[in-house]
Amino acid sequence: MKTLVLLAAFAVAPVLHAQTQWKLATGYRAESFHTRNLVQFAQDVERASAGALRIEVHANNTLFKLSEIPQAVQEGKAQAGETIMTNLVRDIPIAGADAVPFVVRSYADARRMWDVQRPLIESHMASKGLKALYAVPWPPQGLFSINPVRSSADFKGTRMRTYNPGTVRIAELLGATPVDVPMVEVNQALSAGKLDSMITSALTGVENQVWGQIKQYYGINAWFPKNIVFVNQQAFDALPAPTRQAVTKAAAEAETRGWAMSAAVAEESVAELQRKGIKVDRAPADFDAELKRLGERFSREWVRSVGGEANQIFIPYYTQR
Repeated sequence: MKTLVLLAAFAVAPVLHAQTQWKLATGYRAESFHTRNLVQFAQDVERASAGALRIEVHANNTLFKLSEIPQAVQEGKAQAGETIMTNLVRDIPIAGADAVPFVVRSYADARRMWDVQRPLIESHMASKGLKALYAVPWPPQGLFSINPVRSSADFKGTRMRTYNPGTVRIAELLGATPVDVPMVEVNQALSAGKLDSMITSALTGVENQVWGQIKQYYGINAWFPKNIVFVNQQAFDALPAPTRQAVTKAAAEAETRGWAMSAAVAEESVAELQRKGIKVDRAPADFDAELKRLGERFSREWVRSVGGEANQIFIPYYTQR
C-alpha cells in the first residue's frame, strides 16, 4: 500500500511543479512606464496560469540590445521581447507609419492608427515566426524652444537639434539648420548656444532636465511612437491552451493599462515642465495649420517610398476621421 502511495505521489509531483519559463528582453530602463507595464503583464500571466508560465523581464539592454531583440526572439534566443516599432522598419516598412510627422496628433489618432496598422503588423510578424501581443505609445513629441514660436518663419536662421533623417528633414522644411546632438549632450549644447529648438517628448525633457536655456514648450504632438511586445510563435504554440489564453488576456489588459499610463505620464511631465519655469502653450493656429500641411506632405512621401501597402494604413486612417 505504501508503495502505491509513493508511486502516485511521484506521478503527481512533476505536474504540480512543472513550470515553463520565458525570458522577455527590453532595451528600456526598469523605471520606464513601459517596463513597469511589462512587469505587471508578467505577474498577471503567472497568476492567471497558476504558475504554469513564469516570464522574466530583462530590462535596460541586459539580455540583448534594443536593436537586436526582434532577431533574438525570432531565433528563439529569448521567448519574448519589446522594441520600438520603428526598429522593425528594415524588415517591415509599414512599421514606419509611427514616425511620419504631423499625421497622428492625439491619443485618439494614435489609437485609430494602431487599429488599422495592427493587422498588417501581425501578418508580417507571423511570416517571421513572431506573434504580436500588444503595443503602447510613448507620450507625444513636442517642441522645445528658447524663444516664442508663432509660425515657421521663426525658425529661419535658427538651429534645431536632430537625431535621425526624419528630424533633419523637419528642420530643413521649417528653415532651421539641423544640428546632430545626442540627448545626453543637449544641455551642454544649449549652454554653449549651439541649439535653439528641438522636438522630443515632455517626458524626455523632464528626464534630461532641459529647463534653463529652454523657455517654451509647445504641445505640437508631432508623432506618437509606439513600443510593441511580441513572442516567438513556436514558444507560444507550445503552451497549453489555458496558458495561451492567460497570455492573450494579460496582453490585452497590458495594452489598455499601458495607454492610460502613457497619457498620465505625458500629463505629469508637462506639469513638471511648468513647475520648472518652462512656459507651456498649444501651437499657435497659423503654425499648427502649417504643421498639418507638412504632415500631408510627409505622408505622401512615405507612401511613395513604402509602396501600395502604405495605402492600407493611410486611406482608412484618413477616411475614418
